[in-house]
This record gives sequence, structure tokens and C-alpha cells, in this order.
Amino acid sequence: MKIYSPTIPDKGRIPLQYVMPGAGGKNISPPLKWEGVPEGTKSLVLVCVDIHPIARNWIHWIVINIPQEVKEFKEGASLKEIKDPAKELENTYGFKGWGGPQPPPGTGDHPYVFKLFALKVPEIKLSQRPTYEEILKAVKPHLIAEAEFTGYFGR
Repeated sequence: MKIYSPTIPDKGRIPLQYVMPGAGGKNISPPLKWEGVPEGTKSLVLVCVDIHPIARNWIHWIVINIPQEVKEFKEGASLKEIKDPAKELENTYGFKGWGGPQPPPGTGDHPYVFKLFALKVPEIKLSQRPTYEEILKAVKPHLIAEAEFTGYFGR
């Protein structure tokens, strides 16, 4: 299984339009595509997490219960094109949907890891604003496969 963005190269820089206004951007959710979803997958979970030590696993986007036939989210899909049964939960900022990078100035480039989990169940239950640890705990018993890529942003 593979996840990627046509506009964010793996290990490359996240373009400005995807970051928060406070960091000079427009907070538009990036386009994401995935392929090679394994046989038996009933749903997918997408998470974008900043794993920088200062960010402490800050959740920028969490989408659960994505139907296995969905193969992409177009640019700007957050809160517009993501439909039931898929569900966007609250990010660490405290609002639903995509919350782009806004790392503290002077802390260097932060790694934003986009992870996709293929699950053998059609849905998982999570709190409205889950931590990264809660997400991993919820997906682990149902995991078939996972894929990831990382984009960087700093200021």
C-alpha cells in the first residue's frame, strides 16, 4: 500500500497554501492519493501528525471510517467533500478537519507524517478529539496494512 501527495514530495517541503494563516498560508487541505489497498480492507483511517519533539504528536488531520473504495482526497476536500461514513474528527488545534502546519518560529523543520491505515472493520470509534496514542490503540487490533510519507515545514 502506498500514500502520496501530487504536491508534497516525500521528505520534501509542504507548500505554503497548506499551512495555517498564522504561518503565512491558507489552510487548504493537501491532495492525497493512495493505491494498493489490500484485499479484505473494510475501511481506512488517515492521520497527519507532527512528530517533532516540541509538537509532541500534534494531530493536524484525522479522518476515520473512510470506505475502502475511496482512493483519494482532492485538494481542499476537508470539510467540503469528505462524506459519511467517513468522519473528520477534531485536530489538536481543537477544530474539525485539516489544520495545517504552524510550528513555532525558530524550532527548525517539523516532520508532518501522513499515515494511512487499512483496517478489517468498517468503522472504529474514537473520541471527538483523539490523541495520537488513542488513534494507534484503536487501529492496532484491526490493522491489515499501513503506509506513510513525510512532508516538512519550518519557519
